[in-house]
Amino acid sequence: MDHDLLVRIVAALGSGVMVTLEVTAGALVLAVGLGLALAAIRHLWPRRDVDLAISSYVELLRNIPSLTFLFLLYFGLAAVGVRLPALTAAIVGLGLIGAAVVVDIFRAGFQAVPQGQREAAAAIGLKPLQAFRLVILPQGLRIAFAPLGNYAVALVKDTSLVAAIAAPEVMFNARQLVNETFQTTLVYGCAALVYLVITFSLGQAVRWVEQRTAY
Repeated sequence: MDHDLLVRIVAALGSGVMVTLEVTAGALVLAVGLGLALAAIRHLWPRRDVDLAISSYVELLRNIPSLTFLFLLYFGLAAVGVRLPALTAAIVGLGLIGAAVVVDIFRAGFQAVPQGQREAAAAIGLKPLQAFRLVILPQGLRIAFAPLGNYAVALVKDTSLVAAIAAPEVMFNARQLVNETFQTTLVYGCAALVYLVITFSLGQAVRWVEQRTAY
């Protein structure tokens, strides 16, 4: 193998990894924060109009292809004079899409808390908001942790889509290098290996935390 080519691959994919991790972290924070807020609102205020608004958001974002939504944010907004940097569009786009997934994860976690826990909270005089904060939320978060970990692993792979809006992550840099060297199999194979290492490491970390926090 050409030593110079290997150095170029390591440099290109190495810099791409940092952007991939940045996009993943930013989108994950946005998805979890917004998803938790929407799930909490839906749980605490079970009104028809609230449920309709949140359900509409979830259905809209979950049924639009992620790449299409990224194009709308990056190219569509630019067409009306709002220009987002590629990384910002990537984080916001994947984060908003992720929130539509995460809200149902949290909702399922809250609903999985045994009814006896809710009745006990009411019996000792806790108000609904106090019961949610002290009883339902901690247990719901624990129940939701494993599905959230699976979502985080999927999110790492979804970051490859942001290459289409010129965010310089792993796939974007790999494609640029292929265009320069024509070493398609080698470069994309190395890119696949990078994703494998990241997702495997993240999956193992999630399992370790889950085991340490198990009842």
